[in-house]
Amino acid sequence: MENSGGIQASLAGRYARALFDLAVERDALREVESSLATLKAALAESSDFRLLVNNPLLSRRAASAAIAAISKELGSDPLTNNFLAVLAGNARLDQLHVVIEAFESLARSHRGEVTAHVTTAHPLDSGQAEALAAKLKARVGMDVAIDATINPDILGGLIVKIGSQMIDGSIATKLNTLALAMKG
Repeated sequence: MENSGGIQASLAGRYARALFDLAVERDALREVESSLATLKAALAESSDFRLLVNNPLLSRRAASAAIAAISKELGSDPLTNNFLAVLAGNARLDQLHVVIEAFESLARSHRGEVTAHVTTAHPLDSGQAEALAAKLKARVGMDVAIDATINPDILGGLIVKIGSQMIDGSIATKLNTLALAMKG
């Protein structure tokens, strides 16, 4: 399930591919993945960090200095630090989140994994996530990495999206279907 052609079509995808190729070449894939996961978490948790990477008024020099300090504080590996400096220097920090997602996709594909985007009303415990991954692996024939999202609006059940396939087993959808059927 190679998707690198589609990834390379975008600007963020080209940056992700360049970083991925360097990480593989330097045998630093695991370190870069870890650093990017930390950056992704920081983007999700810190509104100040999101403001920094999305600020078009910030000079390239100021962006480079700020991102260098942040990556040092987060303990990013040297290759990721250099990559972030390139993004800042090219005024492309606003692409960081998309680059991280594209890199994750390339890394999973490299390992023979596919990502299942799973939405649930409540968090899955580790046993539930492992059981779901095993069932999905049996269905798609590849190892499955679960990317879980919580959305209480679905009420219960789950929604699974793997590539272009979507399985909607949410209670909200079932109730909507039932309501439409009752209207006649």
